[in-house]
Amino acid sequence: MNGLLWYLILGGVFYVMMRYGCGAHMVHGHGGHSAHGGGEGGPVDPVCGMSVAVDQGYGKMHEGTLYRFCSRACLDKFEVDPEKYLIPGGGDAGGVS
Repeated sequence: MNGLLWYLILGGVFYVMMRYGCGAHMVHGHGGHSAHGGGEGGPVDPVCGMSVAVDQGYGKMHEGTLYRFCSRACLDKFEVDPEKYLIPGGGDAGGVS
């Protein structure tokens, strides 16, 4: 019974890490945090700086510009305070007009 309890605890920790941690990026085909800030071209997540393929991740229209996000967590952070992640002066922060 003790072994079963530890198995369930480890399974829960694994689930949380894959759902909300580094695994959230891997689901979208990014290969983990080593890809952050890469110069692969295309849209860039304004929250974490990661390149996001047009057919992957999440999109959000903000003031007429489509911004792409690598994960739901980055999209949620952006939705709370979009101005925090946009470049002052109207610069391109990974959005597509």
